[in-house]
Amino acid sequence: MKMKCRLKSAAALLAATSLVSPALANEGAVPKGVPRLDHVFVIMMENHGYGQIIGNPDTPFANKLAKSGNTATNYFAIGHPSSTNYLELVGGSNFGIRSDNNPDWHNTNCLTNLSTGQVNLDSPNSGSVCPIWGVGTDAQTPPTDCSNEITCDANHPTPINNIDGILSIAAKTGISGKTIADQLAEAGKSWKTYQESLPPSGADGVNFADGFFTDSSDIATPTGDPNAKLAKLYAAKHNPFVYFRSVQEGGLKHVAAFSGKHGLFDDLSSGDVPHFSFIAPNQCNDQHGRGIGEAGSQCDFDPNDNGTLQGLNPALMSIGDQTLSTIVLAIKNSPAWREGRNAIVVLWDEDDYSISPTVNRVLTVVDTNYGPHGLKSNRFYTHFSLLKSLESGFRLPCLNHACDASTGIMSDLFVADDDRDN
Repeated sequence: MKMKCRLKSAAALLAATSLVSPALANEGAVPKGVPRLDHVFVIMMENHGYGQIIGNPDTPFANKLAKSGNTATNYFAIGHPSSTNYLELVGGSNFGIRSDNNPDWHNTNCLTNLSTGQVNLDSPNSGSVCPIWGVGTDAQTPPTDCSNEITCDANHPTPINNIDGILSIAAKTGISGKTIADQLAEAGKSWKTYQESLPPSGADGVNFADGFFTDSSDIATPTGDPNAKLAKLYAAKHNPFVYFRSVQEGGLKHVAAFSGKHGLFDDLSSGDVPHFSFIAPNQCNDQHGRGIGEAGSQCDFDPNDNGTLQGLNPALMSIGDQTLSTIVLAIKNSPAWREGRNAIVVLWDEDDYSISPTVNRVLTVVDTNYGPHGLKSNRFYTHFSLLKSLESGFRLPCLNHACDASTGIMSDLFVADDDRDN
């Protein structure tokens, strides 16, 4: 019986491998509409909707940036939970993953969700995520959802809204298991993801870390407290690239911390930055929050996150806003900001628990060192739109759902003073 199972698994793996063909990869033409970009810095914040940031007295920097930069006022996250949106932003697909489950590190024998057509869910929990690669079919995004974030029952009868609670995205065949990072590497351009609170040992095999200890550490305390908790500041679910086989097997050399040599602030100070930087503050500094007692009261989850300004943890909102200010100002003080045509994109991954009448609308600001500023766009955009716009700026082919005809390109926010291509 065991031999039969092994043979079946091997046959399925061979079938999945046979799908890996450049001819089938879901890449299209290079999108047009965004001027050529030299450096882009994407800063991802967490779990708060447009109306929880705009007009919030505890987020003065974000509000100032929204006025001075170019702001998308009708931009939507796609699904839930966090990890799904990160994947959709960098890869144009959920890749069959609609959960926050951790990567199944270096597992070369598992079958990807793309190859099986199955969906990795939070509820019921599907377990670790097989490293993404190859070509296959991703998961549908329904208009509303009870399989993630919440389980609909007598206590919670109302589902959570994806996108605007009306639109849906059908599962798509021919999805390519790659990201903009792979595309940049293929084009001879550089990329890096900066993740706050990584341990000194790096990201390989790490699901959570506090900047030193990880989820595999034996944490000793002076009091011998058996209930000692790891402060889960770094989270792999906010580092989408580590879910891909190409990154795992490549030694994760493009994953760096905020501090230390070749970290975010060191690179910005020297001006030695990649073409594309994906920046993720830790789970206190990105406004995500942690459980009571894990990382201090300023990091506690919002007491009642219902999509409004009421019920938020003001300290959590404030510390995230200050962190955002520190990062943006460091970028603008970098020698790299003064060289070429560059953009900072600040956005939130999702409106957490977007239960009607709240929808999954998030704030997204494009701040450039060129062109007009203070623009507002009411055009409908999603994370797929941002990926398509970045690919346009870097002259890369569109990838997966970024190629969909319904995916708008953010040309009105990345607009230059002229239409020169250099």
